[in-house]
Amino acid sequence: MCTEHVELGHIAPRPTSLFEVMDFGNPERWPLSLLTSGGHEKMSRPMGDSHKRFLQTLMSNGIISSLQAKALYRHCCETHGAHYSPDRLDEFIDVINAQLQPMFMHIRKGMSEEDGLQYYALVNMAETDITRMSSDYADNELELFRKTMDLIVDSENGTASSTDILNCADSLQSKKLKKKETEHVLNKFVQDKWLNEKQGEYTLSTRCIIEMEQYMRMIYQDLIKMCYVCHNVAFQSQICENTACGIKMHLPCVARYFKGRSDPHCPSCNEFWTHEIPEIQQSQSQGSQSRSSSAVPAPNPTPSTSSTRRSRRS
Repeated sequence: MCTEHVELGHIAPRPTSLFEVMDFGNPERWPLSLLTSGGHEKMSRPMGDSHKRFLQTLMSNGIISSLQAKALYRHCCETHGAHYSPDRLDEFIDVINAQLQPMFMHIRKGMSEEDGLQYYALVNMAETDITRMSSDYADNELELFRKTMDLIVDSENGTASSTDILNCADSLQSKKLKKKETEHVLNKFVQDKWLNEKQGEYTLSTRCIIEMEQYMRMIYQDLIKMCYVCHNVAFQSQICENTACGIKMHLPCVARYFKGRSDPHCPSCNEFWTHEIPEIQQSQSQGSQSRSSSAVPAPNPTPSTSSTRRSRRS
């Protein structure tokens, strides 16, 4: 997943109805529970200016990588003179989550199916289905998203072709979309980080999986499977061809699990793993990031699905 640069010194607007209603971009209008510890959160630490800046930046971007979150955490602490400890990012986020709880918001961490890296997203816990998108999209656009999600979840490799999606757009019950209109809506889904697109193939973004996981588990109960290695929901994955087994593993998890093995076998049933094993590429060192940079560049993908090798029986 290629995440856009996170501007540490500038907060860009992000259309999210709940945020707009509460005017989260203006700390002076934040609820009291975000500014002080009160009510049933008496034991919670109040948020400092460093926490508020971190939250604002995350809201404006929707989702950031773990590398970006660490750089943002450091920037916020240094900017506001707060204590900084490199290994306490999750504790820093816990303080924010304690204050977000009364508003049914939560900063949740999840893994990208594309690069295997961890990402942080701000999730609305009160709305678990696609209605959370209703303020930004028309009814027929939401129906298109549902049908796209159906195609992706029902596929073996967690993708939906642009052709199949265009065919769905011609049979929408709310209002049909023309080809150019459909392409525009799909571009908007990608721009808003609900979908990813590569060479005409669409996949669920990391943000979408993190935010919609509960909804998808409820709607697609029989189709949802967990990755055998990382135990997260798996869409872009490989499946054991032993029908009595049928476990799934994310492509990055496959790459890491079978690294250096010339004769890979299923970790569950021990049958030969017939799929192509993605190669793992060296990532750029996290320590090479400039401390004074105002933007955190997206990390390079760890496993590459475009450069693969075929495992052979010995």
